[in-house]
Amino acid sequence: MKMKWLLGTVFAMALVVPASAQFSVYVRTGPPAVRYEERTSPPAQGYIWVDGYWTPQGRHYQWVPGRWQQPPYEGAYWSHPHYDHERQGWRLHEGHWDREDHGNRDNHDNHDNRDNRNRDHGHKR
Repeated sequence: MKMKWLLGTVFAMALVVPASAQFSVYVRTGPPAVRYEERTSPPAQGYIWVDGYWTPQGRHYQWVPGRWQQPPYEGAYWSHPHYDHERQGWRLHEGHWDREDHGNRDNHDNHDNRDNRNRDHGHKR
């Protein structure tokens, strides 16, 4: 009887506690214009360029410079950080590595990022 109660309690807790907590920071003013950086040569074959971006630091923004990075696994692409303007203010969506087949397997729209100099990263030019 105690074992059933214990298992029931553990199961109920698993339903109530979220798998991962997500928290957002909103900023009143939008980020400055994107800085366009001169890329150096990659350090080795297989590295891709990860663009720089503005990150909120208190009441200001700080530039995080672009860099060459090696994908963590085969088929990974870098989903660049970007801002959305919402009712509460500007919200940063962190950059992250993702799979080429994430979501729709037929959707492979320019996730290579090896030549993304013309993208505006959520900012109007």
